[in-house]
Amino acid sequence: MVRMGPDVPLLNEYKQEFFWKRFPQTVLGGPRFKLGYCAPPYVYVNQVVLFLTPWLFGGIGTLLCQLQLLQELHGAVLSGMLMFGAAAGVQALAFYAARRSGTVERLGAPNILVDEEEVEFTHCVSPETVRFIAPGKRFGMNVVLHTVLAGVLCGFGTWYVFLGRLTALYGSIGVSLVVFVLSWVTLCIAEYSLIVNTATETATFQAQDIYEITPLTRPLYIFIFIAVDLADRFSDPVPELQLASQILHVLFLFLPLLWALGILPPLDALILWGMEQALVFGLGGSPMSSNLRLLLMFGVSAGVAVCNYFIPSTLGVVLFSISTGFLLSLDLSQVGTLCGGSRAGFRDPGLRRGGSPPPLRSSFGWNLGCRELLLYLSLLLVAMAEAGLLHHFLGSAQSQSFVTGPQAPVSYLLLVLFCLCWALREIQGAYVFGGVFLNPLYPKGMSSVQTFKQRNRGLYIAAALRRVLLYLVSPFAMIAFLSMDTSLQLLHRVSLSVGFTRAFRVVWQSSEDALLQMVVVVLVRLAAGNNILPGWDNLGTGVQLLLVGLLFDRLTQFLAKLKFTLTVLVTSWTEKKQRRQSAGTLLALNASLCPVLLAVVTLSALLSAPLLPLFTLPIFLVGFPRPQRSWPGPVGTACPCPDSIFYQQMSGSLASALRTAFARGSLGSLAPGSHFLGRFQDRMVWIMILERGYGYCTVNIKGLELQETSCHTVEARRVDEVFEAAFERPERLGFTQGFNLHWGNALTPCAALAVRVYSDARNVLSGIIDSHDNLRKLQDDFMKALIWLLLRYCVQKHKGFLWSNDEGSGVGGMKSQSSQLDSSSLTSFGDWSDEDDLFGPQPARRTVALVTAEAQSGHTALQTGASLPGSVEMDSLFENMALSALQPLQPLGLGIGMPAVDKGRSAEFLRESPGSLPHLNFSCPQSEVFNLPTGWRTAPLLPSRLMSLRPLFPEDWFRFTLGRFGPAVQGDTSEDMTKALKEDEALKELHIQVALSCLISLGAESAFTSPSYVYRLYCGDVPWTEGLDWLSSRKELYQLALRAFRFSFKLLFDQASLGPMESSEELFSTLEEYERDWFIGLVTEKGWHDSVLQEKPFLFSLGQDLTMGTYTGRVLSLQEQLVQVGRLNGEGVRGQWANLSWELLYATNDDEERYSIQAHPFMLRNLTVQAADPPLGYPIYSSAPLHFPSL
Repeated sequence: MVRMGPDVPLLNEYKQEFFWKRFPQTVLGGPRFKLGYCAPPYVYVNQVVLFLTPWLFGGIGTLLCQLQLLQELHGAVLSGMLMFGAAAGVQALAFYAARRSGTVERLGAPNILVDEEEVEFTHCVSPETVRFIAPGKRFGMNVVLHTVLAGVLCGFGTWYVFLGRLTALYGSIGVSLVVFVLSWVTLCIAEYSLIVNTATETATFQAQDIYEITPLTRPLYIFIFIAVDLADRFSDPVPELQLASQILHVLFLFLPLLWALGILPPLDALILWGMEQALVFGLGGSPMSSNLRLLLMFGVSAGVAVCNYFIPSTLGVVLFSISTGFLLSLDLSQVGTLCGGSRAGFRDPGLRRGGSPPPLRSSFGWNLGCRELLLYLSLLLVAMAEAGLLHHFLGSAQSQSFVTGPQAPVSYLLLVLFCLCWALREIQGAYVFGGVFLNPLYPKGMSSVQTFKQRNRGLYIAAALRRVLLYLVSPFAMIAFLSMDTSLQLLHRVSLSVGFTRAFRVVWQSSEDALLQMVVVVLVRLAAGNNILPGWDNLGTGVQLLLVGLLFDRLTQFLAKLKFTLTVLVTSWTEKKQRRQSAGTLLALNASLCPVLLAVVTLSALLSAPLLPLFTLPIFLVGFPRPQRSWPGPVGTACPCPDSIFYQQMSGSLASALRTAFARGSLGSLAPGSHFLGRFQDRMVWIMILERGYGYCTVNIKGLELQETSCHTVEARRVDEVFEAAFERPERLGFTQGFNLHWGNALTPCAALAVRVYSDARNVLSGIIDSHDNLRKLQDDFMKALIWLLLRYCVQKHKGFLWSNDEGSGVGGMKSQSSQLDSSSLTSFGDWSDEDDLFGPQPARRTVALVTAEAQSGHTALQTGASLPGSVEMDSLFENMALSALQPLQPLGLGIGMPAVDKGRSAEFLRESPGSLPHLNFSCPQSEVFNLPTGWRTAPLLPSRLMSLRPLFPEDWFRFTLGRFGPAVQGDTSEDMTKALKEDEALKELHIQVALSCLISLGAESAFTSPSYVYRLYCGDVPWTEGLDWLSSRKELYQLALRAFRFSFKLLFDQASLGPMESSEELFSTLEEYERDWFIGLVTEKGWHDSVLQEKPFLFSLGQDLTMGTYTGRVLSLQEQLVQVGRLNGEGVRGQWANLSWELLYATNDDEERYSIQAHPFMLRNLTVQAADPPLGYPIYSSAPLHFPSL
């Protein structure tokens, strides 16, 4: 984000012109009268004729009926047949035009480029004109289906708006004529979108309409209106049905307005929303985490209600409802574990690739094992026994008063349980009473995790008591209340059957909500006393609970939407950066139309639809109803980047912490569709509740970007302020300090969770890497680290550990930049995947010498020619051919400035074959264990040069390290054997030769003086030296040398920060710690990614800030940290996501600097947009649905 503030345009000029061409097309159902360029008149005439064709055919049928030449039914059939013929003709012309032009048929929804394309028309029925007016259908089946539906729609529509029918409904010819004319406008709009050209709908749910479902949306709503009218025509006179028909005939006139405003959902969203609402409020279930689960659960739950209606015995209904309700409220995804499958809840691909697993996987509830089955079976048997006995002995007992009846004691018990559970839940969070007041019992200060846990111990005891009351006591008390209800005797009515099916299930599915609903019903009965409430009492307890649950849900939504509305209204003026020039006008308009605004909020709450703030301005519309998940695609889609691994690593530990928080009630009342935001350092975690049942909860965890954009920074700073006000408060609070000063913010802090997460520390190395004293010691540390690694290599080889399999050793030096390119080279096309970061940070460059040496791999003779500085770097494009095998270009002066090479002595001096090397005569038989490969002794270096550097070899350190590794190889080795091992001169000479050869080959024979040279060596970008070709051809030795250098730099970093090493023992322990607990390499290396997912305790990387000209060190340390979590206003999130969907899918406003994506400290607008599912949002990590226990 470069530009911020209120002057950012809502739509740029191009998008404004595009919108005002698209919107009239949407209103009229498809005709394009505003093209943006000159078109012949017949283009407009043809569209007008096609638009009015249904009215013409309907008018013929209506006229013949008015003249009494045909009956109403026959007239409707005639109109339908005429429309069917016209629709077939239009489709035939479209098919003919497509064949003549030879173009590919369009894919589903209209293409923006097609809309903007200027068409050259030749005559009124040319292929170009026909394709422009009627593009045709993609699938042949849709051609037939839509053509038949066009005829049926016209026939039934003619019957629906016959003048005789309208006169009978309203008793006035004038009103009937007005309704007749405007109704045909609605029918023409629907017919045009169905058969000629489909307009882009403002209510867009899917990004692409692949299967051409959009043309069916408008006819579907017309068929719903017609169905009500037909029911009124052919049923016995019912005043309510006749009144509904009158109202719907008037509402029928406003259908074009509802379509244009996007209030009516498309067909797919309508089906999913309807099933979800019926499942939750009619059948007692929960919203599901996927469309397939929703469909299956809805079908099974509906089947249970139907079975209850036909079971003759009320006792059988009670037992069947309890058993099915309990089973359907469990986490059915665990059933796969019984068949040998893995835990369904943690099937996140990121976790399978090494993300942090839950630390308590063996604890209760993670898997469906014997303990879980025993508990569930016990609960079910006890519940069925309780319900059966109470219903048999007390269910038919009649009492004149509810207060003296058998339900009275249980009613009072329910009241007590509700008060206790509510109070114990309230004290678990940072705020009480809806986030208004600070909780004085919540721990103050976040100094350390252990201190926080100790201070929180009292709340843990209260949470355990609440858990017992809510999950073990309350369900049985509610079952007892329902089993003794007298309305069970009248069960064989549809309403009562559905009501009790829901009641017995919601007891388990959502015990907390069920307890609240039952308490409300009890309070109403206690308030009524001995009085009878005819309308209320006749409903029965099951339907009463259903209505209370529906009312409570809609009231909660209304209050949340009202708070969101006030936030948008107030901040549009109080926040200077949000105050546009139109802010005063919009505020005055909202104030003057306050009843209309309240009506919009109320309607959106009643429909459970998002409240859409247009462009996030105080212009409120009712968005179309959609499922709680808000998005049609599967959960778990993200836009991954290198930073995604941090969220992937913490997702398992965070899920375990959320499991505990949900069980304790720390995050408040949990309902599917709730959103939470977690914050730790620069990480933002977005948590969404997908579904909930008895003892389990399903969530989706998203990770937001870590890049410090301006908008992201502004909102992140406000999030930190909100959390600090809640968690970093003083020990003693004054009266005014006890209020939540950020109550109007979308975020309400809830709790702090202990999560195993990486803490990221970055340091500027000025004064360390450029210190001559430190650099002089780097050479000695390098030799010691190399000796330690060489001896350790021998130990591992002796024990049977292959070096290539020891990638978990924790240091990136195992795979240098050059070796990485070998493993993922451009020549290995089979290893490519869509997840490869082809345009990410580039590794350090490779010299031609490195490429040549790596290609040879020690199997071909080394070319004696050296690489020219500044020569072009390239990789071999041939699968198995080394670059050295190609005939190189020899520019003039290649040998100038390069070491002279005697070609006649090259075979003897530069390269001794392994067979010609003298055999090593070790004085100690155990020395053979520490022997090095023969090829490592063939460095093309003069012996005199090695002798001159011999003082650099730390003999004391070599003997000390040998003494420590010797017993590890031989077990209980005697002191004499260890002494003989240390005094073996041949072994020492061997390691001296190899170590000094590596020192020379890396150019480290003289003390380091340049930080840039150190950085290049650390990155594996080794400048050309005399022995570099030899060293790079020995890959294992090259990797050991590079790792040794990285170890030595880490030693330099630690000693500069913490002080020098005081003994060899301390140095040895430090190197062991590096090997065991550290990854030391580069952020761009694959080893960094793998180490994070494998949860290496520490990671270190050296980097360079080119803008500041400094070198930086980055340290990641894995530890248990407190992640602060707060609840977001769910209706605010849904409203902003609804606007995002409208703005991008309909208005195509994808400007990265648009107003609706700018930072908003109260609404958290930028973060909310990021958290949306792709392609509209861009979270860098999104987990699959995570199912975990919450008992």
